[in-house]
Amino acid sequence: MKTKIYLFLALLMVVSACSSNGDDSGTSSSGGNGGNGDNGDGDGDTNSGWLIPVADVKDGGPGKDGIPSIDRPTFINPEDETVLAITDDELVVGYVDRGQAKAIPHYILDWHEVVNDNLDIPGEAITISYCPLTGTAFGWESSSGGMTSSYGVSGLLYNTNLIMYDRNTDSNWSQMRLQCVNGELIGDVPTMVDVLETDWATWKQLYPDTKIISANTGFDRAYGFYPYGNYKEDHDAFLFTPSPMSDLLPNKQRVFAILGENRAKAYTFSPFTGGNAIRDTFNGKNYLVVGNEKAITAFELNGNLSLLTFEYELSDSGGFFKDNEGNIWDVFGKAISGPRIGQQLQTPSKVTSMWFAVAAFYPVPLLQS
Repeated sequence: MKTKIYLFLALLMVVSACSSNGDDSGTSSSGGNGGNGDNGDGDGDTNSGWLIPVADVKDGGPGKDGIPSIDRPTFINPEDETVLAITDDELVVGYVDRGQAKAIPHYILDWHEVVNDNLDIPGEAITISYCPLTGTAFGWESSSGGMTSSYGVSGLLYNTNLIMYDRNTDSNWSQMRLQCVNGELIGDVPTMVDVLETDWATWKQLYPDTKIISANTGFDRAYGFYPYGNYKEDHDAFLFTPSPMSDLLPNKQRVFAILGENRAKAYTFSPFTGGNAIRDTFNGKNYLVVGNEKAITAFELNGNLSLLTFEYELSDSGGFFKDNEGNIWDVFGKAISGPRIGQQLQTPSKVTSMWFAVAAFYPVPLLQS
């Protein structure tokens, strides 16, 4: 009981900081067709307006845009005096934008959840989303209905996970399902942009010329203060209970997962301590899963790539793994030296996540411990 009260008070602090205009008593009509519709069957199943059970779409409290997205972020050099102090073990979400590495720390994403980058550059807009309640980060092209569009925080949750809405059609998008689940674009899927969640020290080693988002966001937030109390450490603390759940791992344990259409395969970090590269199969496909205790990623191995032998190797020149042909590959699967220089490995749908979220969205996931 004390844990639930503590979590509730922590969430109330977020609601207050974000100028809440909603409540947490049930579903909401924020975005698209709303979340308070009757499914017509009275059994909590999906209806014609949603791809997910309406009864499980919850109002998180702050309301639509109560947690404000950052729509035109400024990225600066890490040594800039305006950068909020960041420690080497701070988790960041990193990506490469037209050759420029960029990093967004969790201490920014915990308060905003959505960053819309390059909105003023046709064809280059990128949306980075992070759900602090599931620990999941994704990147995708900022478009909806064939048009460039920013995304915002709807205020709704499904299985404790972020639901965004696009500002072009007001449709609702489930972050972890990677799909529009309500509104004009129901059923659409985004075009993914590869991101990496790792600590600041690893990201700097991979990309010494990286830029980092400025904390001068235009919003008054307590960056550096984690707004959810002991949520990450308390495996039983939930605002809304996800379903189904799995007891194979502690609920909040951080795992890496390859996502299939209906199944997922998860990997714990301990076998990758010090660096490891493993070959695996899942849903009839061959994969390379490579990383260390700070970051794991995966790639499909097709054709003659399946004949190669891979080995983890983190280098200051941007390399993350190598193969028996003498190729050096970066963390996003591009050969940066060797006979295959410039070749790009195919990236599956993947995510670093709290264990419970993988189990909730991909029931009975496979687990490679």
